[in-house]
Amino acid sequence: MNRTVDVASLVADAGAGSARAVARLVSLVEDAHPALREVMTVIAPDAGRARLVGITGAPGVGKSTTTSALVAALRRQDLRVAVLAVDPSSPFSGGALLGDRIRMQEHATDPGVFIRSMATRGHLGGLSQAAPQAARVLSAAGYDVVLIETVGVGQSEVEVAGLADTTMVLLAPGMGDGVQAAKAGILEIGDIFVVNKADRDGAEVTVRELRHMISLGERREPGQWRPPVLTTVATTGQGMDDVVAALADHHAWALANGELDRRRVRRAASEIEAISVAEIRRRFGAVPDGAGLAELAGLVAHGRLDPFTAADRLLAAAAS
Repeated sequence: MNRTVDVASLVADAGAGSARAVARLVSLVEDAHPALREVMTVIAPDAGRARLVGITGAPGVGKSTTTSALVAALRRQDLRVAVLAVDPSSPFSGGALLGDRIRMQEHATDPGVFIRSMATRGHLGGLSQAAPQAARVLSAAGYDVVLIETVGVGQSEVEVAGLADTTMVLLAPGMGDGVQAAKAGILEIGDIFVVNKADRDGAEVTVRELRHMISLGERREPGQWRPPVLTTVATTGQGMDDVVAALADHHAWALANGELDRRRVRRAASEIEAISVAEIRRRFGAVPDGAGLAELAGLVAHGRLDPFTAADRLLAAAAS
C-alpha cells in the first residue's frame, strides 16, 4: 500500500457512504499504517456516535448466524450496521482464517451494511488489538450500530465487555453452557443473555438455569439493570426483534444513569494504556547496546542485578 494517504479525503468519502473508503481506513488500522495517527485525530469528534454491541459465546452456539439475523432485524429499523468479526489468525498468513462469514453474505449488496473480518494475530481474549480503533472508524463513518463478534475462546472471551457498550452472551441448549458461563465469569459481564437454537430439546432448562444463576448474584439496588434471558432460533429469525428491543432498552438505561459514559471512559483508558505499552515496547527494542532487555535479563538471571533495578535502567534508557 502506498504510504502516502490523503486522510482528509478518505475520511470524507467514508462519511459520505463509500464502503471502499471505510475498508481502506480499517486496513490502515490493521496495518498500523503511519497515517493512523492522523486518521484518529481527524475522526475523534465523531468516533463515539455508534452503539457498540459485543457478541460472544462458545464455539457452536451460532454466533455468525445470530449476528446475520441481528443485522437483518436492525436493518428493518433503517439503522446502518457494521460488523467486526474477529477470527482466529491463520498460522501461515496472519490473516483472518475464516474470512468474511459466508452466512453473512446475504447482506453483501446492502449499502447500509459493512462487514469485515479481523485477525486476532495471536492476541489473547478473542479480540484483535486493532478492534478498538476499527470501531472508532466505523462509528465516525456514520454506522449506527457496530456489532463486534468475537472468537469463542473460553474464559478469555470476557474481554469483549471492555470494548462494548452492551455485551450479549450467546448460549445453546445441551452444551452445558449454564455451568460454563458461571465458571468463565460470563454471568458478570453479560448485559443480555440469548439462548439460541431454542427449538432444540433442553432450551427451557438452559433458560431456567441461567435465570436462577443470575438471580443468585443479582444486585437489588433500585435502578439496577437486570440482564434478560431471551430465546432465539437464528436460522429462522425467530426472537430477533426481542433482542433488538433489549439492546435498545439497555442502551437507554446505560445512557440515563451514566453507565454508558463510565464504560466509554474505561474503554478509552484501556486504549490509551495499550498504545502506551506498545510504544514502550517499541522503544525497548531501540535502546543502545548494553542497556537492552537481553543484556539486563542476563544480569538478573545470573544474580548480578535485581529485576526492579533492571527495569528502572531499561525505562531510563527507553526514555532517553
